[in-house]
Amino acid sequence: MKSDDRKQLSADCENCFGLCCVALSFTASSDFAFDKGEGTPCRNLKTDFRCGIHKNLRINGFRGCTVYECFGAGQKVSQVTYNGVDWRIRSAIAKEMFLVFPVMQQLHEMLYYLNEALSLEAVQPIYKDLEQAVKETEQLTYLSSESILDLYIPSHRDKVNELLKKTSELVRTKVKSSISHRRMRERKKIRGRDLIGGNFRGANLRGVNLRGALLIASDLRGADLRETDLIGADLRDADLSGADLTGCIFLTQVQVNSANGDIHTKLPLSLKIPEHWLV
Repeated sequence: MKSDDRKQLSADCENCFGLCCVALSFTASSDFAFDKGEGTPCRNLKTDFRCGIHKNLRINGFRGCTVYECFGAGQKVSQVTYNGVDWRIRSAIAKEMFLVFPVMQQLHEMLYYLNEALSLEAVQPIYKDLEQAVKETEQLTYLSSESILDLYIPSHRDKVNELLKKTSELVRTKVKSSISHRRMRERKKIRGRDLIGGNFRGANLRGVNLRGALLIASDLRGADLRETDLIGADLRDADLSGADLTGCIFLTQVQVNSANGDIHTKLPLSLKIPEHWLV
């Protein structure tokens, strides 16, 4: 993915009206220190729409905030859909804006994955289809607020998901062809999506399909996850210390932030080591 695409498809809080801190709800838990309802500003939200405890979210009980990503939907809704008019100035648009935001977030998330797919060499057979999907999805993000709320997102997501599945197959097929039969038999032991607490320390998971897998608190220390499909995989509290994730596909910064690792963890160039890994 090009640097310009990454910038547009990642949160720019300075140009957002604190939408994730207002529109969304959360419940008191290990991830959030208190309850907050939809459309209610978080008590940590300041008048300039910045978070008052942003640098200390984890130690203040808001780990959930550190693993959320709007994929740039916040600034798109704030500055494009509503032309820079915020919900505090025009309270009449507040409710609608808070409903538009999560729809836009889904569209931007799809754009994030589609743009990553376009950057992969293996997708030449479906490159034009991916380009068309990006174009169609981008057009949806520029619709009026009323039209955005009328969208049936599941239908569009299904079309995009088919292309992402094809992308995954194209990338992983090349890897699978170079793996021995013994290794293939080992991989077949990884069945289902519920892999919570699994022991995969040092495992060769290169090119494995882990789409949507529940890898919560799993041991992936020293595992080979190159060219692995990790779209939607739940990596909360998974231990990635020393793991090699270079070349894995559809991994996001949010997933990395939710996991544990160390300076020996190898990540794709577009992602960075979270601060809590260095403590």
